[in-house]
Amino acid sequence: MTDGAEPSVIPDAEEDIAPLPDEFAFIRQHFLALAGPEALGLTDDAAIFTPEPGRDLVIAADAMVEGVHFLSDDPPDTIGRKLLRANLSDIAAMGARPSGWLLTLACPGRAAEPRFDEAWFQAFAGGLAEDQRLFGVSLLGGDTTSTRGPLVLSLTILGDVAPGQALRRNGARDGDGLWVTGTIGDGALGLRVLLGELPDRDGWLAGRYRVPCPRLGLELAGIAHAAMDVSDGLVQDAGHLARESGLGVVIEADAVPLSAAARAVGGGEALLSVCLTGGDDYELLLAVPDDRAAALQACCAARDVPVTRIGRFGPGRVGARVRRSDGTAFPLARQGWSHL
Repeated sequence: MTDGAEPSVIPDAEEDIAPLPDEFAFIRQHFLALAGPEALGLTDDAAIFTPEPGRDLVIAADAMVEGVHFLSDDPPDTIGRKLLRANLSDIAAMGARPSGWLLTLACPGRAAEPRFDEAWFQAFAGGLAEDQRLFGVSLLGGDTTSTRGPLVLSLTILGDVAPGQALRRNGARDGDGLWVTGTIGDGALGLRVLLGELPDRDGWLAGRYRVPCPRLGLELAGIAHAAMDVSDGLVQDAGHLARESGLGVVIEADAVPLSAAARAVGGGEALLSVCLTGGDDYELLLAVPDDRAAALQACCAARDVPVTRIGRFGPGRVGARVRRSDGTAFPLARQGWSHL
């Protein structure tokens, strides 16, 4: 987790950015305890990682930007946990198991943003340590630098899967049911709670926004034809599955599972529209043939993961459509989150 010979800050003639104080001491203090043996004590420019023989390597990366993917006043431990869990969700969507991760951290200089002090990073690393123990992964390395912008965090996750068993987005088939794990909309509603726009009597919705639950450990090979996780909105991500498979998918709005906390908010179709398009769910979308539905339900029950059929893939217009129980179109102002 070093910069090698390159400086961590490029000076500006008019304004210097205060670098993270004593970068190597900072790394040792906050991140050395997270490092596995492959990380070589975080003293080299790269880790040495040996995949398990006979397994395919799976790699994913996601970035989180302050003010976009998390709020500035979110607790630092939950920011670390969300960062790791969002990447673990990508591993889960491939039907893989995680093994290690790399972290890139671009932080405003202390002079510009004093809240990023030792206590902040201690809590941030503490959240990561908690989830490392929970999910059985360790830090392999990364990079630290300063920035003139907001806090930017990027995590690369490594995992593995049996050869030929990785789940892809392009495998859905005509007639497959569209299934989803867990409940949908809690993350989007949780953001609105934290912005002061909605009530949240027991904190469930805010907790789901800050600390999602990656659905690791489901043995989906031979059950699902295709899969992906829901990060950018249920409708948009279901559309990705359909388009990559050259199919259409019809989502039954009334079948989409909502938590008790989401239902308690009320709001009718307006609230349901937020749930369908808001994102930050990190649940799994699955294309499953009817003759494997019972196997899917048994697989999920063994891991205590709820799963619900919410639609069906078929021919016709490629992409996702949402309909009410009476067959009429469910109106949506947008389909999900755009990164551009």
